[in-house]
Amino acid sequence: MKIGFILLSNEQALQPSTRIAALNMFPHLRDAGWQPFIAWQPETACERPDLSHLDPDALADCDVVLFQKVHGPSVVALARALAQRGVRTVYSVCDLVQAEMAEACDLTLVISDYLKSLYPTALQPRLRVVHDGIENSALCKTDWGEHRGSRHRRLRAVLVTSAALYALPHIGNPPPWLQVDIVGRYVPEERPLARLAANFRLLRSRRSWRARWQTLRFLLNPRIRRIAWSPQRVEQALLEADIGILPIETTPAAGAGGMPPPWQVKSANRLTLLMSAGLPVASSLVPSYAELLVHGANGFLAHDDVSWRWALEQLRDPALRRRFGQRGREDALRSYSRQAQAASLLAALAELPRLPPVARGNSAALKAL
Repeated sequence: MKIGFILLSNEQALQPSTRIAALNMFPHLRDAGWQPFIAWQPETACERPDLSHLDPDALADCDVVLFQKVHGPSVVALARALAQRGVRTVYSVCDLVQAEMAEACDLTLVISDYLKSLYPTALQPRLRVVHDGIENSALCKTDWGEHRGSRHRRLRAVLVTSAALYALPHIGNPPPWLQVDIVGRYVPEERPLARLAANFRLLRSRRSWRARWQTLRFLLNPRIRRIAWSPQRVEQALLEADIGILPIETTPAAGAGGMPPPWQVKSANRLTLLMSAGLPVASSLVPSYAELLVHGANGFLAHDDVSWRWALEQLRDPALRRRFGQRGREDALRSYSRQAQAASLLAALAELPRLPPVARGNSAALKAL
């Protein structure tokens, strides 16, 4: 069985979703008898590529073509053209609601039950949940510390993000007993002049003196360390940390056009990264996170400044950190390991021959939007 992947990003400059949802699955697909290959990839990451130049006849020998997060008119047109040639199509998406693509493809893979629930009722029979897999399940803490943190011996919290944060939602200034390491899209510390120039540009971009002062306080805070993202630095930060945190700004409560705001459709992969490493976690209440994190059993869910302060204070307890860390790792590996992801993907692909072909034209599902 031959399966071609049309990717969101280039394998030389991978977006995390391409690595997790596509390339990480290639070895598992091969082991199961599939022949995965990259049918197309952009020069730079693009969610709405122009695929009008791509000849569907060149893909007609595929059994399946999988569209990884890409969408737009030319992508829909290609999916429909492939269906006319008898090629089954799959749409794999991590943080979007794209009913038009789901309508055009035989099967849609989403990363959470919550994201699945946002699609029209008519499309539900052709949606399957395939959680993002944990990339390195061997990474695990073995020591949770035996102290509660103080001004002289601080606990260390880690926050891993794909962005460059210059504020800590709900936390603000960390308590005196806590240091926060943020691993994100920052200029490396090894390039001090470039880092200084980036900070200067950031301050100049702030429109008010108050905003500049708040940003400057963040940049100069000795208890907040900004670490340039790399796989090695992420692993080091996880192993050095005592606590994992995911403070997320949860406003606005609703998005444009009746759609959910971006924070509500986040993948759980940042949470599973922390929990699988054995870190006790405090997190904002994101729907996909709540599918794994059980408040008071394997971590804490916080929804405002007060509950965040309470959760952090509770995690000063060494016995609680150990218990949450061990239980959280067990729970994360059970459903979110790379092997579990591959099993769900293969099970979904096995259903393709039994699914009716996609409908032509404007479906009732789209008219219902």
